[in-house]
Amino acid sequence: MSSFGKVAVLFGGTSAEREVSLNSGSRVLAALQGQGIDAHPYDPAEQPLDALKGYDRAFIALHGRHGEDGTIQGALEVMHIPYTGSGVLASALAMDKFRTKLMWQAAGLPVPEYALLNADSDFNDVEEELGLPLFVKPAREGSSIGITKVSTPGALKAAYQEAARHDPLVIAEKGVMGGEYTVGIVGDQVLPIIKIEPATDWYDYEAKYNRDDTKYLCPCGLSEAKEMEIRRQALEAFRMLGGRGWGRVDFLMDEDGNHYFLEVNTAPGMTDHSLVPMGARVAGMDYPALVRRVLELAAND
Repeated sequence: MSSFGKVAVLFGGTSAEREVSLNSGSRVLAALQGQGIDAHPYDPAEQPLDALKGYDRAFIALHGRHGEDGTIQGALEVMHIPYTGSGVLASALAMDKFRTKLMWQAAGLPVPEYALLNADSDFNDVEEELGLPLFVKPAREGSSIGITKVSTPGALKAAYQEAARHDPLVIAEKGVMGGEYTVGIVGDQVLPIIKIEPATDWYDYEAKYNRDDTKYLCPCGLSEAKEMEIRRQALEAFRMLGGRGWGRVDFLMDEDGNHYFLEVNTAPGMTDHSLVPMGARVAGMDYPALVRRVLELAAND
């Protein structure tokens, strides 16, 4: 166990996802310590960066801004501390849903139709062009924060204003309503696909973290050929952004069986509701083994 040296588990932070991160990080910390690894908590909201001096590795269990967007990754680079997950560029790109879409479109990967919104947008035109329902989201937030499903004509402007409270960069995205899925990646291993069936209208923050009636199906119900095609493309989508170590790729299916990639999460949740641990468990990797494997993959850019 000593090969890991002294390990900092980074969790908490200052983003809108602080509570989720505290949950993820405390579980990761316990799993590492339970395996005899010299792991210690570090909360960047409460401790200076200097407190990381002397650590040999960092397990990043931060979510959202300043934890998942390349900023803490850059600080760890400067301090020469290997860390889990993607590097600076991939973390920043994946946090920005708009630029993620641009990269994937350039590579010929399927994404839902979308439009960028600002205060001067012709909201009626966007509604007509994309059709209803559509989803309005801040481009650089996670955990469904600031997202609104627009189902009635004329409601787009209010949805834009809600999203703009969280980020000046706002996307309207065509609703692809044939099912929501996710696929975890650990090293070179693509985990089994999970289908998400919320009891709510869509997979919002409550359904993700606070409700116990969200269904997670694994096997996901897709044909073996379709699942393998999507798993292969998901790894391509992850690597296209420069992803490394581990992550999670979310995608949607339409009613005709076509898939559309949605976003990449470069510091996935590790709570008891989280999806990567679920996929890992189906693949035969329990929670402590998953945490250990992610830590083994820690690197510098």
